[in-house]
Parts: sequence; structure tokens; C-alpha cells
Amino acid sequence: MNNAYLARARKQITDPQILSVVAARRAKQLAQGARPMIKCDSENHLDVALLEIAEGLLSYEFGEAETAAAEETQSEE
Repeated sequence: MNNAYLARARKQITDPQILSVVAARRAKQLAQGARPMIKCDSENHLDVALLEIAEGLLSYEFGEAETAAAEETQSEE
């Protein structure tokens, strides 16, 4: 994993847990044959995913179930 790509991706998605899930899911898609959205010097799927996040090509959104669970967790704290 390229630490420079990770640092850049953390500027786009600041929550480390969300960043790891988004990057892992995209890396899995790339491993299964999805085409990269960006040219990357590395052949590592995780590096490509992090670079795509860093360039703003990938984002995320919570579904209704995740939003409700996140709100419940925050209200309990």
C-alpha cells in the first residue's frame, strides 16, 4: 500500500473505518475485473482504489439502515 495515496485519500474521506470499507470494496471490484477510473503506476488494486478516492472519483453514502443505526449509536453516547 502506498502511504502517499493513503494520505491523499484521507483528505477526501476522513473517517478511517469508512475509508477502509470504501477502499476495500473498490479493490475487490478491481480484482474481479472492473476497469480502473484512473491511471496508476501501481498494479496493486488497493493503491488504485485509494488513488481513485483521492482524486474524488469515488464517494459513499449511507443507506437507511446504516443511517438509523449510526443515529442510534450517537444518541446512546
